[in-house]
Amino acid sequence: MKNTSLRIRLMMAFIVIFALFGGLSAGVSWFETKEKIDEFFDTYQIALARQLSSVDWADLDDDSQSRTNRLVKNIQNADDEDEALGFAVFTRDGQKVFHDNENGKNFYYGGYIGGFMTQTVEDEQWRIVWIFSADEKYIIAVGQELKYRNDVIWDTLEEFIAPWIGGLLLAMLIMLGIISREFRPLRRLSTDLQNRSASDLSPVTSDGLPAEIEPLVKAFNRHLAQIDSMIRRERGFIANASHELRTPLAGLKIQLEVARMDGIEEAARNEALDNLEQGLARAAHLVEQLLILSRLESSVFQNKLNHEKIDWQILAEPLFYEYQKKMQQKSVRLSSDINAQGPVAEGDMLLCSLLLRNLLDNALKYSPDRADINITVTPEKLTVSNSGISLSPETLSRLSERFFRPAGQAEQGSGLGLSIVRFIADYYGCSLHFSNQNNIFTAEVVKL
Repeated sequence: MKNTSLRIRLMMAFIVIFALFGGLSAGVSWFETKEKIDEFFDTYQIALARQLSSVDWADLDDDSQSRTNRLVKNIQNADDEDEALGFAVFTRDGQKVFHDNENGKNFYYGGYIGGFMTQTVEDEQWRIVWIFSADEKYIIAVGQELKYRNDVIWDTLEEFIAPWIGGLLLAMLIMLGIISREFRPLRRLSTDLQNRSASDLSPVTSDGLPAEIEPLVKAFNRHLAQIDSMIRRERGFIANASHELRTPLAGLKIQLEVARMDGIEEAARNEALDNLEQGLARAAHLVEQLLILSRLESSVFQNKLNHEKIDWQILAEPLFYEYQKKMQQKSVRLSSDINAQGPVAEGDMLLCSLLLRNLLDNALKYSPDRADINITVTPEKLTVSNSGISLSPETLSRLSERFFRPAGQAEQGSGLGLSIVRFIADYYGCSLHFSNQNNIFTAEVVKL
């Protein structure tokens, strides 16, 4: 389902709230007004009935009704509200002796005395109060048409509530206008992002945006910066990788051409094949390191890493066995002092093994014959040192750069080993330091 606009949802919510509030308020007002109007007219009817009950109806003669009708008829506007009220006087046996000549003449005695009752008078509902006269010889009936009461109620509501409803509608329109105005910066931001080119990774400006949107914009800008950094890193990585692969591939091509030359001596051909084999091994090692670094920088790969307790003693034993032959060939002396717990207490075993492997491989590869290599692992840091090495401070500061190899090196390498070590150290919240004192080179992975 397509998500609806937040602006539209807010507007609809305000419309519904205003409608519910207005309807509820109007309903409450109608009931309260009806109650007050009914109370007022009931009181008026009772008061009129009391006045009529105090009259001596025994003195009435046959001409009293007609004389009264003529007197009332001569009063100006006497019949304007002839449907509003009526009265009639009955004897105790229900005979009508007097009425108002308009509505009361249609009243009929129903046998109910001492309260209000509703009667149908000429197809209209009337509310009539019935009481005895003061001498209890007559029955007084004073009634009012209910339609008149309802008209009064609606007229009252229209007079007092209509302006309030109008003000409520005006407030709703103003609120909708404010919502539309406040969402303009968001629509402008959406338009700017849609019109951006794919290569534009510049930060998004938060000028004019609500404070609640700023964290989202900052997070988006951080994401853009990460993407820009990743793209720059990948471009540099591809450029450096292309440069580093070009040399061994060119060398492989030359050695292959030498080996295929006609009339070449067998010794020269074998030497070319040996060089070809070494070049293939170097290219394979470089590609392997490139793949490892690419996988390490992949967020998908990082999400699949194991999280287990690292025993550095168990981790180091197979590495010592693996490099034993190379150490014998160079007469290198290895000493170690390894605790089970190191600077990385929990993590991925293969990743930590790769960290130690690259440090050991780097120490063994660039140490002279009969050098001393020492490995120390404590809960605070991992240290790998090898003797017979002298590097300048400038070289030390660049050792973990990709594809960087100190000048004058006879050993073949990719220049990626220490870059991988730094990446793993950073990933596990450690720092990588290099030092070179008294012809001893030291690499330290320190827990922060």
